[in-house]
Amino acid sequence: MMRRRAPSLLLGLALLAPAPAVAQGGWDDAAALTLVRAAVARRGAQLADSALRDYAARAHGFVTFLAQLGEGFALPPAVVKSDELMVDLLWQAPNRSVQRVVGRRDTLLLPSDMQYHRDHLGIVQNDFPAIIRLGDGDEVRDVPHPLSPEGMATYEFRISDSLAIRAGARAIDVIVIELRPRDPTRPAAVGAVYLDRGSSAVVRMTLSFTRAALKDPQLEDVSVILENGLIDGRFWLPRRQEIEIRRTATWMDFPARGIIRGRWEICCIETNRSPPPERFAGPEITEAPRREQRAFPFEGAILDALPEEVRALDADEVRRVQEDARALVRAAALTRTRLTRPAARRVSDLVRVNRVEGLALGGGLSHLLGGGLSAGVLGRVGLADHAWKGRAAVAWRSARDARLELEGLVDFGEAGGIAEVSGLRNSLAAQEFGSDWTDPYRVAGGAIRWQSAPDGRTRWGAEIGRERHEPLAVSASPATGRYEPTLAIDPVTLSRIGVRWSRTAASDPRAPQWTAQVGVTGARVVPTAAGPSTSLGRLEMELEARRPIGGGTLVARTIGVGTTAGAGVPVQLGVFFGGPLTAPGHAFHAFRGAGGLSQRVEWQRTIPGGTLSLGRFGRVPTTLTLAPYWHGVGVLDADRRGWRQEPAVGLGVIGLFDLLRLDVARPLRGGPWRLSIDLRRDLWPVL
Repeated sequence: MMRRRAPSLLLGLALLAPAPAVAQGGWDDAAALTLVRAAVARRGAQLADSALRDYAARAHGFVTFLAQLGEGFALPPAVVKSDELMVDLLWQAPNRSVQRVVGRRDTLLLPSDMQYHRDHLGIVQNDFPAIIRLGDGDEVRDVPHPLSPEGMATYEFRISDSLAIRAGARAIDVIVIELRPRDPTRPAAVGAVYLDRGSSAVVRMTLSFTRAALKDPQLEDVSVILENGLIDGRFWLPRRQEIEIRRTATWMDFPARGIIRGRWEICCIETNRSPPPERFAGPEITEAPRREQRAFPFEGAILDALPEEVRALDADEVRRVQEDARALVRAAALTRTRLTRPAARRVSDLVRVNRVEGLALGGGLSHLLGGGLSAGVLGRVGLADHAWKGRAAVAWRSARDARLELEGLVDFGEAGGIAEVSGLRNSLAAQEFGSDWTDPYRVAGGAIRWQSAPDGRTRWGAEIGRERHEPLAVSASPATGRYEPTLAIDPVTLSRIGVRWSRTAASDPRAPQWTAQVGVTGARVVPTAAGPSTSLGRLEMELEARRPIGGGTLVARTIGVGTTAGAGVPVQLGVFFGGPLTAPGHAFHAFRGAGGLSQRVEWQRTIPGGTLSLGRFGRVPTTLTLAPYWHGVGVLDADRRGWRQEPAVGLGVIGLFDLLRLDVARPLRGGPWRLSIDLRRDLWPVL
């Protein structure tokens, strides 16, 4: 009996070295097929190898459920539930396996009764059987293994690269072979296998699956990374495994994504222990009594032990290797035609309150036409102004998530273009207290918009439009108090063209992170009344950076807006700052001008608390995050003759599963303390 820890084969740059060159050929060329046939034979020989009768090992893993919301899923997913597991493994030739969960602890960060499939609690043995299944067959089913006799007829292969990996004192030459299905409409895998040049054994597999292989219609994609280590200089046995399962759904038109990530490290392998046959009776994966699992001596706190890459937006390895496979899955999904369904982009499309409409009720319909085409219409009517508003659009989306849209609308615009509060918060405050933090005006026109497919974490967009702006009047009354008059905007007709760029960087939470959005718009403005036309430009930018420091997180956010035409800019296209986002401690839109800069620096520190029982959802930790901050705002006057600057200090308190934020702020040059409470900002697009 021998005891070994499998050497790590992480394919980081520090471990790579030049390998003997391998000619990169086309699909199914002679060299690629020769290598694949050798790998098929080697796989069968290892399963029948009499020198490896059995082995035992221990697997330490995390199975984590995460959630994302919003169009494009631009923000990192939030951890909802995480389970840390310790599993004892036992394998016997040729393909008998038992796995027992001996340790388990979990942390619930948001209400959820999420339950995992049984095979999510264990590892994959033998690099999958000849027919691949995942999620007990509910997620992936009927997929021929690429390195099986049936796989030779199912897939095309080509040599992609060659690498040298150092495992201890030994250098292993690896050949990378890409694979794709001959018929992408059948259940099949897409990805790559990494083969040891000397033995043709599988060192690594990275796989995703075609649409036909995904049995749940809400599955977006499934990605798998299996990595093996060399034991006793002869046997390639499991070393590291990662599985990511993404489901996407919509309610109305609100996008939502659920992600299950499993990450396993296998160690302490002992070969040829000759266990008794009765050890293999019963199901493959079992669990020790829950009390025994809870008593397992894990180290540290579960959230401290959770691998940082689990929290990341996307593991780089998964994203690089699987993007082509995901495009195939999306392309198959886009060919489907679905029935007409109710539609709304946000809660405010269904119900809202403001001083112009009073209570406004609405809804919409959308229809997927097939081939990536869709059509939709949204409408609402105000019970106070008795006026209809609406939008109609036809859009095309590519398999790689590029989008082209043609839209016509009669709706409201917002002066300044920056929302200070969420739509839900504004409706409640407007209805009950007469506090309407919008400056609306009527917009009628149309636009053509294009959004690029994401390039890593970068996206581009462009827009061409023509619209007419008209003023609105107060028509409603609140439950208490009174509404202020609406903004006296300049009635104009304008033609515009704009470009927008956005990027999210540094997905590893241990590193500094930042997000950036920049938009540039040029417009030709013609007054509705007599007067000369004006050309103007407008620049908008927002940058947010985060860095762990001092046991907390330092957050800096910069918002800047500038215009080129000075006093010739229509009122509604100027700069409006004031409110919890751009100028805390000041009244709504207290600063108006031709340009402005808003800067906040805050330090966030989480204070741990006890736990709260949510019944069937389990127990959740209660925490508060304290966020003292300094904020400065500066605005250039409309005539560009003066620059007004105002600093302020404040304290934010974030709680209720990090969904709710309360702020108190006060200008340093005098003024009252102002209180604001709202849901966190990344939820605003769906409110």
